[in-house]
Amino acid sequence: MVHFFEQDCIFAAKITLAMTITDTHTHLYSTEFDEDRNEMIQRAIDASVSRFFIPAIDSSCTASMYDLERNHPENVFLMMGLHPTYVKDNYLEELQHVEQELAKRKFYAVGEIGIDLYWDKTHLKEQQIAFKKQIQLAKHYKLPIVIHCREAFDEIFEILEEEKSPELFGIFHCFSGTYEQALQAISYNMKLGIGGVVTFKNGKIDQFLSQINLKHIVLETDSPYLAPIPFRGKRNESSYLVNVVAKLSQIYSVSENEIAAITTENSKDIFGI
Repeated sequence: MVHFFEQDCIFAAKITLAMTITDTHTHLYSTEFDEDRNEMIQRAIDASVSRFFIPAIDSSCTASMYDLERNHPENVFLMMGLHPTYVKDNYLEELQHVEQELAKRKFYAVGEIGIDLYWDKTHLKEQQIAFKKQIQLAKHYKLPIVIHCREAFDEIFEILEEEKSPELFGIFHCFSGTYEQALQAISYNMKLGIGGVVTFKNGKIDQFLSQINLKHIVLETDSPYLAPIPFRGKRNESSYLVNVVAKLSQIYSVSENEIAAITTENSKDIFGI
């Protein structure tokens, strides 16, 4: 059932955002969307969110990603990569899959990749190897990287420092660090992916974000996760990105149209489309 507030948000978006909003990180192939995927995508498009960049998790999601692209060729842009929490004992096989797919066809980024120490540190060494290998693949194909970082800023920055070069660029997905960490990420040619967390009372990034030039910001939902206020705790979807746009409009004291235009332009700089 669609809540009236949600309808109001989307209706307002149609009026005020007669332009393109880009969701740089959304798991549209998630099984959580199996019941209403096409309707959910249409809700987003109706709300001016019409560019969807799709991160990979592991080889098990590849077929679903290709189906998504086939069904929505004008709106869906795929990445290829191995998510750090899926780096297990078979990670070398998974990396081989990433390498094979990258060699076969066009992708718009290598992602999502990185290090996640939130739940488990058992495979830290393997995560580091996988992260570094995928950065090198991205450089080879002249693609951006999309970084997943959880409880691992020091470990991520250590590898970015080793790999630092003009060919290294991308997005720090779901950025949730400090002002200093934001500046460090930007120093490695990374944009900051900003989503629902910026609307949370305890999200913290809203306290310093206005000090970061908008040219370093891209928008994302990470749907079905991390829904913004007032949907926190519920399934996230790309149409809710209008709530993030509204929050950034407040933080930067510029119009929602300007937030949408600048962040979409930033996404084009990264993804080349």
